[in-house]
Amino acid sequence: MRKRTKARENALKILYAIDITGDEPKKCIDRYWKDNEEKDAEVKRFANSLVLGAFNKQKEIDKLISESATNWQLNRMAVIDRNILRFAAYELLFIDEIPPKVTINEAIDIAKRYGDSESGKFVNGILDKINKDIAKKAK
Repeated sequence: MRKRTKARENALKILYAIDITGDEPKKCIDRYWKDNEEKDAEVKRFANSLVLGAFNKQKEIDKLISESATNWQLNRMAVIDRNILRFAAYELLFIDEIPPKVTINEAIDIAKRYGDSESGKFVNGILDKINKDIAKKAK
């Protein structure tokens, strides 16, 4: 598994823990890495940056997800899908060196692996709309 793919999966698990427990990100990050030994510092660094970035920009990201998710309320989304959308939206908005297509494809693959049978399509539709909206605003 590629390093960034592994980091994204770890970020999902940490964001899930934050969402479920309501604990502060630092506490969940520390607890996660204590329980899941990761030898690769690059994987940990990227995962932590996704978690902290998505958490710190959560209001902005959640607003964007809500606007892009026609007929869906954020709090009614599956926790897995919601957190995949959060870290992927953070990547789309704030990490310029990763091509949007890569971010979206990685998010879809993770949604298929961790979500339900419709998660891949759901995540794809919302991230595609977010990406198109970002492109329109950049013009």
